[in-house]
Amino acid sequence: MQPDHKRMSRMLGYTLTIGTPEAWQGFRRVAQVRMTEAERAMLAFFMLNTLSRDLAEGIARFALNAAGDPLPPFLGGMEDARSWAGWATRDELKAYALASFEAMTPQDQAAFFQHISTCEVAA
Repeated sequence: MQPDHKRMSRMLGYTLTIGTPEAWQGFRRVAQVRMTEAERAMLAFFMLNTLSRDLAEGIARFALNAAGDPLPPFLGGMEDARSWAGWATRDELKAYALASFEAMTPQDQAAFFQHISTCEVAA
């Protein structure tokens, strides 16, 4: 067994024994140093697949700091939309942008296209 793998095995045992969020945070830090990204990805994939779909999706969203579904507007559409967009993941932004565009009337789509055509895009 490779020394780093042996250390990680012991670290997992200590973490399970202690069982606190702080212990798991320590495990995360040690794993980041002692395991390759591919090893951590495989561990994450197979561990998520041991959970129910709802729980696995919730944990993945939480880990990625996903914003979830936008809330109904409270103080006005744009302010709430911009606030939500600040929390959303790249995939959420793309999905809601496309769905919103597709739901617009043809006139609104044309106006939106005109608006984004005149905006300067940051590279």
